[in-house]
Amino acid sequence: MVLSFVVLILGFVALVWSADRFVFGAAALARNFGVPTLIVGLTIVAMGSSAPEMMVAAQAALADKTDTAVGNAIGSNIANILLVLGITALLRPLSIGSGILRREMPLLVIVSLAAWYIISDDYFSFVEGSALLVGFIVFLVGLIIITKNGGGNTDDPLVSEACEEVPNNVANSKAIFWLVIGMLLLPISADYLVGAAVDIAKYFGMSDLLIGLTIIAVGTSLPELAACVVGVLKKEDDLALGNIIGSNIFNILAVLSIAGIVNPSNIDHAVSSRDIYVMLGATALLIVMSLSFTGKRRINRFEGGLLTLGFLAYMYYII
Repeated sequence: MVLSFVVLILGFVALVWSADRFVFGAAALARNFGVPTLIVGLTIVAMGSSAPEMMVAAQAALADKTDTAVGNAIGSNIANILLVLGITALLRPLSIGSGILRREMPLLVIVSLAAWYIISDDYFSFVEGSALLVGFIVFLVGLIIITKNGGGNTDDPLVSEACEEVPNNVANSKAIFWLVIGMLLLPISADYLVGAAVDIAKYFGMSDLLIGLTIIAVGTSLPELAACVVGVLKKEDDLALGNIIGSNIFNILAVLSIAGIVNPSNIDHAVSSRDIYVMLGATALLIVMSLSFTGKRRINRFEGGLLTLGFLAYMYYII
């Protein structure tokens, strides 16, 4: 069992590192071949934080662990809002001002309701997974079109940060090297991570869904936590909140879709009767806390404390 925990931790580390290297290589190569920085930033770079969840979902679905894949997507969204955003707001109250955030918040509600509708019958089909994937493609294309029509508004902190993250002056040989390294290590690390998580789940008598909602979901949300903490320390509040919103949209459209496409099957009833409502409730809290009742949009420390306590209560309840 100790070995399984060691493999799990090493798997998380390798997964996050390989995802970063993959994004670095892919973004640098795309830029070298003339793809506009804005497009690279809003696609390859923006998807980077969700790459671990996507790979874990694929490996879990291939191993006939669809509940784990679904639990990973739903659990990551819950952890992103209640845990990551809660801890971030505790560190420093978050001001909200980005136009992209105001556009993406309603979209987050829409895709969250779509996830609820899809799993409400306790079956996740290939058609439903494909519909989410199409929605993901439409979302990316729409985001690029809206941003470009806005004159490439790099004054928006989300856009400027995405563009700044695109590597510059990287030789093709170096970009290809890291791209290949990332492509090789991503599936391998995800496979070992899922295998170790399953072993731990069996040892403690945990269901496939529970391991996805807890260990894997929290582990794959750590990159978002790191990004948000760095964002607030730099006083880039929109980046921190935008990271959460963007990641949650990606988790539903890109990560959750993989489970239905790769392994259509019945899913644990607890998802439709419990966990999806926790995710919707957390999303509603995010929206309410982001509204302006006093003329200033912000998520304060008290609200951050409530979110964090909510996550701890949820973990206690399901475990």
